[in-house]
Amino acid sequence: MDTLVARYSRPAYQQNETFTEDDQQDLCDSVPSLSLKFAVPPVAHGGIIVATDSRATAGNWIASQTVKKVIEINSCLLGTMAGGAADCQYWLAWLGMQCRLHELRHKRRISVAAASKILANLVYQYKGMGLSMGTMCAGVTKEEGPALYYIDSDGTRLAGNLFCVGSGQTFAYGVLDAEYKYDLSDEDALELGRRSILAATHRDAYSGGFINLYHVKEDGWVKHGFNDTNPIFWKTKLEKGEFTNVTSALD
Repeated sequence: MDTLVARYSRPAYQQNETFTEDDQQDLCDSVPSLSLKFAVPPVAHGGIIVATDSRATAGNWIASQTVKKVIEINSCLLGTMAGGAADCQYWLAWLGMQCRLHELRHKRRISVAAASKILANLVYQYKGMGLSMGTMCAGVTKEEGPALYYIDSDGTRLAGNLFCVGSGQTFAYGVLDAEYKYDLSDEDALELGRRSILAATHRDAYSGGFINLYHVKEDGWVKHGFNDTNPIFWKTKLEKGEFTNVTSALD
């Protein structure tokens, strides 16, 4: 692993202490994303829900409404994007290469813990050099069960049952903290992920576009749509009586 990391030379920027926000490029930021782990008895029937929006911004400018913030690392492992879009896309693609090399060398699938550790060790080498990345690695293996890790560009690596990352995370957490349970059904877990992203896109100017939803299981991940938030918003408002601050001709 140390040999592999060493092959990627450090940036040609030596004076880290003088690297300020004024030196950074106006990069496209990608926010927010969330993942939640759940289980239906027996535990193997559960999995992990990964949900993101699709808006990317560059300062106050909306650069795109159709960014794919869920990175399909391989057929069983997903990563998410928050922070600098280029940093997340590049290093998660690099992680996919390392996961494939592990499979070829050891004739077995890499664990989620090992994949997340490879990424955390790599980005730690660039700490203080301008990387902007907050990502989650989600997967389900026979040995680990549902495994979810948060990794950021400082090299932080945390395991947990529930993470939200990005500018809209406080609004998503408001929904998740109120309704999350470990023993959710598949449909309830998908709906909770959908509603959490909807809350973030409604209140956060840097979040919006479409809701991208995945269900990660032991035999791989399943995509559950890339859906516009607008019809979902009005359906939620009319059927569940939420978002009462918004009025319409139907009220």
